[in-house]
Amino acid sequence: MKLFFGEIFPEVKINEEEQTHILKVLRMCSGEQIFVTDGKGNLAKGNLVLEGKKVLLDVLEIQQNLPEFSPKLHIAIAPTKNIDRIEFFVEKATEMGISEITILQTEKTERKNLNIEKLRKQSISASKQSLRFHFPVINDLTKFSDFIKEIDAEKAFVAHCNENLERIELQKILPLEQVIFLIGPEGDFSDNEISQLAEKGVKAVSLGNQRLRTETAGIFVAAWNYGLM
Repeated sequence: MKLFFGEIFPEVKINEEEQTHILKVLRMCSGEQIFVTDGKGNLAKGNLVLEGKKVLLDVLEIQQNLPEFSPKLHIAIAPTKNIDRIEFFVEKATEMGISEITILQTEKTERKNLNIEKLRKQSISASKQSLRFHFPVINDLTKFSDFIKEIDAEKAFVAHCNENLERIELQKILPLEQVIFLIGPEGDFSDNEISQLAEKGVKAVSLGNQRLRTETAGIFVAAWNYGLM
C-alpha cells in the first residue's frame, strides 16, 4: 500500500508537500494506484492523475470511520535536553499506535522551547510508514500544573524513580479503554510534583529494576500498550 496524507472531505485532495514528494522524489506516473488518508480514520483509494505540477486522484473507493486502536494511550512526557531523543520517541510511539502525546513542562525540564510542528510532521510520516489511518494528536507544550487540573485519576499513571514510595508493577495494571501515562524529565519529577499527583489519586508505576532514560521509558510504555492491542 502506497499511503499518502491529504483531505478526504468534502473532496479528496493530496497534501501539497506530498504532491511534491510524489513528483520530484518518487517520480510516480499517472495511473499508479495509491491511498490517501486524512489521519481521522478515513481512507481513499484511487489512481494518480498528473497535471503539470498538480497531483490529483481519480477516486475508486472511500472508506469511512475505520476502527481506531484500542486501548488508547496518551503519554504526557517531558522533553529531553537532546531534542533528537524526544523526536525518536514520537516516531517509535506513533509506529506502535499511541493516540495522543503531550509535551510536559515540569520543574526540572531544561528545554523550554521546541518545534511542535516538526514533531507533528514526524508523527504523520511515522503514521504513513506504519499504515495508520488515525494519526496521534500532538499537543502543544503544556505546564505540568495545567495538565493535571483536568486529569482523570482513574485512567492516569505516573512512572517515577522514587523507590521509597509505593509503586505498582506495569504488568498489574488492569485493562482500560484509555490510559494516560506521565513520564518525567532527566532527573525525574520533583517531590512536589509527585505529591500533587498522589493527591489527585494518580497511581505510581514501576517500569522495572533498571533506570530508563526519559525517551526509553516512553517507548517502553508504548510497547506495553501495543502488546495489549
